[in-house]
Amino acid sequence: MDPLSDILALLKPRSFMSRALDAGGRWSFQVPRGEGLKCYALLSGQCWFELEGAAEPLWLTAGDCLLLPRPLWFRFASDLTMQPVDVMAVFPQVQAGGVASINGGGECFGVGGYFEFAGNHADLLLGALPPIVHIKKEDDKAALRWCLDRIRQELREPQPGGALIAEHLVHMLLLQALRLHIAEGSSGGVGWLFALADHQISAAISAMHREPARRWTLQALAAVAGMSRSSFALRFKTMVGVSSMDYLTRWRMLLAGDRLSTSRDSISVIAPALGYESESAFSTAFKRVMGCPPRHYGRRGRDARVSGYAAS
Repeated sequence: MDPLSDILALLKPRSFMSRALDAGGRWSFQVPRGEGLKCYALLSGQCWFELEGAAEPLWLTAGDCLLLPRPLWFRFASDLTMQPVDVMAVFPQVQAGGVASINGGGECFGVGGYFEFAGNHADLLLGALPPIVHIKKEDDKAALRWCLDRIRQELREPQPGGALIAEHLVHMLLLQALRLHIAEGSSGGVGWLFALADHQISAAISAMHREPARRWTLQALAAVAGMSRSSFALRFKTMVGVSSMDYLTRWRMLLAGDRLSTSRDSISVIAPALGYESESAFSTAFKRVMGCPPRHYGRRGRDARVSGYAAS
């Protein structure tokens, strides 16, 4: 898979379809702070959006899409002078995947979802994003239009399996929005997500993801990127924010953490599968990156799963 797919697969995002909104007249509601990645799209009409800490509110028009990775409050409104009500006052009886109506609807239709991530590494994605990603260019909105139209159809014309289809469509919406955000990498953002927009650096990241056990050297990665060693090292550090060797180590440890948490593979199996000749070298790197010895990490992950099963 490609690096973005790799990381999303590792994070195992689980989406929850929020209720759609069909609003008319004057209205304003606020969503409290919450963890996870929020994704909203305005399918028709227009409204205001205000985010905690932002300098100014945004005026949204049909086709606009928002990604909100931080635990900040925000609100949507037709009129910012109105006192907002809590979001649960707007959607008290509406099931997930349903449509709530305000003042009879007909003027503004929007939909949203949020994503929770497995494990303790949601910051791998959320930390790479700014407080708000606003997809607003007409070309970008055109790329989202098919997905948005399908979501609206599934919600307005319920069919068997519609809730599951809508959930998958929200996954598609997230991926497409991330793609469009990556395409803005030339604007100077720093981090692995922006670096994917650079063909040469992306090639090196893809190679590390594809063969994490290989004994990569700076020279070998520079060759994959088609660059000199010094030029590659400088550009990688500048674009990603860490050196290529540091990135490789963290990626290996994230893979190791996933295997320790979700399988019964021993350290003696995992270490060589990720390029380490000795368990001690692997354990030292793991503790440095993940903050605890691998044996403790694996036990913690299994205990969490047992607790989850007991509660379900």
